Amino acid sequence: LGAGMCGAVVTVPGWDSGDSAPQRFLHQVKAECHFSNASGQVQLRYLERFIYDRTEIVRFDSARDRFEALTPLGEPTVKRWNSCKEELQRARATMDLFCWFCYSLPEAGRDVWFQPVVTVSPTKDDPLSPRTLLLCTAASFYPREIKIHWLKNGRRATEGVLYGEELHNGDWTYQIQVMLEDTPQRGDVYACQVEHASLKTPLIVRWERRTSASARSKVWTGVTGALLGMVYLAVGLSLYLRSKKGKGALEGTLGGAARGAGLIRKALK
Repeated sequence: LGAGMCGAVVTVPGWDSGDSAPQRFLHQVKAECHFSNASGQVQLRYLERFIYDRTEIVRFDSARDRFEALTPLGEPTVKRWNSCKEELQRARATMDLFCWFCYSLPEAGRDVWFQPVVTVSPTKDDPLSPRTLLLCTAASFYPREIKIHWLKNGRRATEGVLYGEELHNGDWTYQIQVMLEDTPQRGDVYACQVEHASLKTPLIVRWERRTSASARSKVWTGVTGALLGMVYLAVGLSLYLRSKKGKGALEGTLGGAARGAGLIRKALK
C-alpha cells in the first residue's frame, strides 16, 4: 500500500455549530491519496478530513462517495453537504485532479536526470607526511542513487577510501565526496570513476601527481646550468682547437723559410 498526503491549515466557514470558535482553535483540512496495486491494478482512495481542535469531525471518503460525520459537531455540516450536488462534485474533482497528479509524479521523475559534475583535487599536502588526501566530488546530480570508486593504476582501490554523506542541494539535486588517502609514487595514476543513471558509460576523471613549484624551479635551474656549461665547454674547445691550428701553421712557415735559406747558401758556394 502506497500513500501520499497533502496537508493544509485553513479556516473552514459554514459550520452549523452555534457560537464562533475561539481564536486559539483552528479548522484544518487534510487531503490524503492512498494508492494500492495489490490486485495488479492501481486502486485509489481519497480522504478529505476536516479537523477541529485536533479532533476529526467530518470526512469525505471516495470509497463511500459521501461525507461522514465522526462527531455530533459535524452532523449538521454533513447533512447539508451531502444534499449539495456541487459540494460532492467538488470533492470528486479534487480526487481526480490532486490524487492522479500525485500518482504521476514518481513516473515523471524517472525520466528526469541531471548528470553529475565531477572534480578531483588534492588537499593541502602535509610537508611532514608522504601521504596525500585526494577528494572526488560529484555535484548537481539527480536521481540520488550513484556509485563512486577510486582507481589506482586502473585497479579499484579498497584501502584508505572514505565515503562522505550525500547532501541535498535544495533544488532536487545532490552532491557527495569520496576521499582516498594514499602515498603516491612516481608514475602512479589515480582516477575517480562515477556511475549514474544519467550516464551511458562510467565517467572517469584522472589525477596525476604534479611537481611542486619549488621542485620545478630546481629542475629548471639545473637544466639551465647544464645548458650554459655545454655552451662554455663548446666555446673553450673551439678556442683551443683554433690555437693549436695557428701554432702549427707558424712552425711550418718558419721551417720552410729556414730550408729556403739553406738552399740559397749552397747555390752561392
